[in-house]
Order: sequence, then structure tokens, then C-alpha cells
Amino acid sequence: MSDESRNRDLLAEELLAVRCQLGEPAAFEELVALLHLRLWGYLIRLVGDRGVAEDALQETWLRVLRGVSRLRERDRLFSWVFGIARRVAMDGLRRRRVVVDLEDPAVAQMAATEEPVELEDKTLLLQEELLQLPLLEREVLTLFYLEELSLRQVAEIVGVPEGTVKSRLFRARRMLHERFLRNDSASKGQGR
Repeated sequence: MSDESRNRDLLAEELLAVRCQLGEPAAFEELVALLHLRLWGYLIRLVGDRGVAEDALQETWLRVLRGVSRLRERDRLFSWVFGIARRVAMDGLRRRRVVVDLEDPAVAQMAATEEPVELEDKTLLLQEELLQLPLLEREVLTLFYLEELSLRQVAEIVGVPEGTVKSRLFRARRMLHERFLRNDSASKGQGR
């Protein structure tokens, strides 16, 4: 993305924030239209539970509506919204103590399949493997690759320096790669 294009996006984001702060209903509808599906994807990948993600999404929008008037860095509206979603999700995880079962039969069955894996199956496998990663690594992979946020935005959302985001991304990619290698080896071993 060019600097000119990035500056235009930041200006549009800032203008949308100002419109939301002025109470313009169409502006809030536009914000929801821009971010709702992205937030849903982020939350479901982060928490791995549909019910928890739905609750977190609803609470996120309530907090955004209540708090947008206090937003000072208007050019960071999207990062601010994702940051709210992150805090809500983390609170929900702490309350519910959601634990991902590493011995889940569905995961074992997917890894043991002898049939060629189709694209849809690969997507499901990727989502399952993503849920097996530790929360910090899963979160940065989701925000950076699946939600296509910049390193700066991811750093703002998770509250760490960009260098830390880079190291978490490196570690997450390595962990995911190792999980796929193990699954591939296991499925080849069972196919003999």
C-alpha cells in the first residue's frame, strides 16, 4: 500500500470517527458494515466458541457505541474497535475458562484421514490447527493474516511493540508449520 493510499485511508477513518462522534446514525451503520464481519471472524478464531464470540461481538458494539465520543485518536478508529473486541473476548475467556481440548477426536480424525484433503477440508483443518495454538500466537496470526491489519494496528490492539508482534508472528508461523508436519507424518504413518 502506497503512502498516499494509506494517508487517504487514515483520513477516511478519521472522518468516519468524527461522524460517529457527532451522533450521525449513518456513520455508525457504516462502521458496523465495515467491521462487523471482520470482528466476528477475529472473535470466533480467538475464542473458538460460537456462543462466547456472539456475546463478545454484541458487547463490543455496545461499548463502541457508548465510548466513541471519548475517542481521541480518531485516525485509529479501527484499531480502537478491535482493541475493545480483544478486551471483551479476554474478559469472556477468563469468566468462562474456555479450554481447547488437544485430544479432541475430531482433530485426530481429521489428521488421520487417508483421503486427499479438498480445499474446504484444508480450511477446516487450518481453523482447527489455529485453535490449537496458544492464545497470543493465534491472536496475532488472526489479526495480521486473516483480518489483514498492519503491524502497527496489531501492536496497538494487543498493546505491545511492533517488534513483539513480529516475533509472535514468527513463532506462530513456526508452531503452525510444525503442527502440520506432525499431522502429515501421522497420517502417512497410518496409511501404511
